[in-house]
Amino acid sequence: MEPEIDVQLDAEISELIEPKRVIMLYNDEVNTFDHVIECLLIYCNHTIEQANQISLIVHHNGKCDIKHGSFNVLKPIYEALLDNNLKVSIE
Repeated sequence: MEPEIDVQLDAEISELIEPKRVIMLYNDEVNTFDHVIECLLIYCNHTIEQANQISLIVHHNGKCDIKHGSFNVLKPIYEALLDNNLKVSIE
């Protein structure tokens, strides 16, 4: 059985060497600004200022990258955003 420190170190090393990905949020005609902002606060841990800015960028540009990291880190966030009817992808 591996010590817990080795498992944690392995996870940290994997995070450093895995290719970085981004979650992209896309504009839609369904979700309100308030809903998008609330999801960014809850699932992406953005500040209220970040969430407001992202919602405006998405509204005006059609999309915005909202979270960076490895696929394994981003996948649960992506799934939570999908569950909340946001239009997202991992790229």
